Amino acid sequence: MNYVWDFAILGKYSHLFWLGIGWTLAYTIGTILIGSAIGLAVGILRLRRLPVIDWLLLTYIELFRCTPLLVQIIWFYYALPVIIGINIPAHAAAISVLSLYGGAFYAEIVRGSIESIQRGQWDAARALGLRPWQVLRLVILPQALKPMLAPYVNQSVTQLKNTSLVSIIAVPDLVYNATLINADTYRPLEVYTIVALIYFAMLFPATYLARRFENGMSYDKA
Repeated sequence: MNYVWDFAILGKYSHLFWLGIGWTLAYTIGTILIGSAIGLAVGILRLRRLPVIDWLLLTYIELFRCTPLLVQIIWFYYALPVIIGINIPAHAAAISVLSLYGGAFYAEIVRGSIESIQRGQWDAARALGLRPWQVLRLVILPQALKPMLAPYVNQSVTQLKNTSLVSIIAVPDLVYNATLINADTYRPLEVYTIVALIYFAMLFPATYLARRFENGMSYDKA
């Protein structure tokens, strides 16, 4: 197969690549922040073991963890408006689904990290006269940050990759803009090679950082 590569033709579309990068990073940062807040709240509430509330929270977590994100995006954008009778803008649908999806994973990271702290730390803090919320905020959460950090970074890396799926509802992220460029140039190999390299450039530093955190934790345990 004698295919002649031609990346030069993509030069005039650089503004679309940059626009896509901007939206991708904006969605990533925004949904990580919202998802982290959801995950922190849900993870802490699950520690209380209140039967009805815990069942509802677990249902939310498993619903988002056990169904494909692409299906969630399509359902939220196309099916939910039919049920509630209100149109949901593509941007709102993308942010909502990505945040809820990430929040489900962050919640388990938070819960597992807090529960990894020895019970004696809770008892010692209570013996000092601290209230439950003070024990959690001043004693437990600072200690839980270390085991939480590596899986948190890994999930955040996944969150960036997941933003590529919102292109299915015409959100102008990097992948969606790439489809526009491809439709105009008919050069899919060049277009998606550039997209792959851009994602690699954004993701590799984060994955390297996560690896360093994991290695650091391994040395500490040793």
